[in-house]
Amino acid sequence: MGSYGYDAAFFKQHKISFLELSSPDGLSKIMVIPAYQGRVMTSTADGDAGNSFGWINYKLIESGEINPQFNPVGGEERFWLGPEGGPFSLYFKNGQEQVYENWRVPAAIDTEAYDIAEQTPSSVKFTKETTFTNASDSELKIGIERTVSLLDREAAAELLGTEIPAELKMIAYGTENTITNRGDNAWTKQTGLPSIWLLGMFNPTPTTTVFIPYDTTGTGRIVNDEYFGKVPSDRLIAENGILYFKIDGTYRSKIGLPAGRAKDICGSYDSDKKVLTLVKYTVPEGPVSYVNGQWGPQEDPFAGDVINAYNDGPTDDGTIMGPFYEIETSSPGAELAPGASATHTQYVMHIQGDETQIAGIVQALFGIELQKIAECF
Repeated sequence: MGSYGYDAAFFKQHKISFLELSSPDGLSKIMVIPAYQGRVMTSTADGDAGNSFGWINYKLIESGEINPQFNPVGGEERFWLGPEGGPFSLYFKNGQEQVYENWRVPAAIDTEAYDIAEQTPSSVKFTKETTFTNASDSELKIGIERTVSLLDREAAAELLGTEIPAELKMIAYGTENTITNRGDNAWTKQTGLPSIWLLGMFNPTPTTTVFIPYDTTGTGRIVNDEYFGKVPSDRLIAENGILYFKIDGTYRSKIGLPAGRAKDICGSYDSDKKVLTLVKYTVPEGPVSYVNGQWGPQEDPFAGDVINAYNDGPTDDGTIMGPFYEIETSSPGAELAPGASATHTQYVMHIQGDETQIAGIVQALFGIELQKIAECF
């Protein structure tokens, strides 16, 4: 358990079909599952014996049960839509109190399979047509396209703008996610705007820290740290343009950065396994509005966060879903005329090996010392 080979055998045993995108040497590969909305279930930088980077809910998958509320099977990059809460929520019905008992994840982003439209050795394109009704009773007919592509070392280095030494193990992939207004009416702020929401679930450890750069000259508060109650200062540090967030899977907490503070890249580092995870995503230029995902009444439904991180832990009754941790990114709300489209692209990379070489990458991208990340908690 913990290796990519174990996870591949697990899904074969339970007769869940998956696609594999692999580098020519077979060391870098990702597992993609059409039945799970084309999500990247997991990946490895060192073949079947290498670390499996995605969190997988083995117990739920083994049970074969389908929960009408939500089926958290896991996976290190999945397609969802926002907003989750507020007057235009896609997860609550009109008039319902926005509490957990009433929350439902729509089947199109939870249990329904996506169709394979195109496939090559290094990429696969999925499509889905569906309809949502939001909490204001606006109907949204949505066409979904999602393309998952494996990146080689040269493409990843060009994307980052820095070298990735050949001695380091690496897996990198990108997903291009497009939604199209298939209805007859425009999507407006008055009726509610959907957004593309990408969530990555990874395995927490006592030696893992999420780090997120923020714009020190930006507007508004630096971080929203009150999703599940304010995050204690021994778990969240804002210092010199970087947020450090403790990831150990023992304390349920979530943070988010608004558009006035967020940059287009963040990461995590596990100092024990010497794994650097990077998440880079598209941030459009010009004034845009991000949907507010917080449950319940809202002062502004379009004052949402661009990027989020979540550390799992016990809920009030002591139960725990994972543990796992998440890094999430969102597109702006899609204000689209009939037939128009919006796209959100994200790249995920895991780089493993010599700490000195990893430190060089972190310094080049973030201007901080790797040791600072490893020792801040």
